[in-house]
Amino acid sequence: IAALDIARAKGLRLPIVCNTGGYETVESVQAWRGYIDIWLADLKYVSPALSAELSAAPDYFAQAKPAIEAMMAQAGHPVFDSEGILQRGVILRHLALPGHSDDSLAVLRCLADLRQETGVSFVPSLMSQFTPFYRAAEHGLGRRITTYEYRRVVNYAMDKGLTMGYMQQKSSAKEEYTPSFDLTGV
Repeated sequence: IAALDIARAKGLRLPIVCNTGGYETVESVQAWRGYIDIWLADLKYVSPALSAELSAAPDYFAQAKPAIEAMMAQAGHPVFDSEGILQRGVILRHLALPGHSDDSLAVLRCLADLRQETGVSFVPSLMSQFTPFYRAAEHGLGRRITTYEYRRVVNYAMDKGLTMGYMQQKSSAKEEYTPSFDLTGV
């Protein structure tokens, strides 16, 4: 808040970003109309079985898809400033998970369809940094994504025309980039 006050005092207008897991209601998205400039949303799964197993939310996709459509309708096409910095729009993230590249392909197919159906573009962000922690192995996620799996997902995104965005390098999943999560330094 202090940074926003300082920016406004200097006559700057900073975009307001809402970082969300995508599991929103359309009503909550609509309640933010006029406040949010950039929606930074996840689209994690299409499979109800996978979303039930990993997020205890078998309705994840059924809930997230209309919410994301509402975000896209609200924000419109991405708008960048003269320096190429996003000022308005939607960034849709997807984290490719080990052993679940078929669901990643379904997510990417959905994203391409959303762009076609709504006529609104967005910035895709494909991520490779999954790191197995805590009890991940109990849910079939006891390893990082392989290069083959991630390349398959990236190639499919490119085939679907989801190229005007971000695609992480596979090296982003290195342990040195992962915080300790033990509250050290907090």
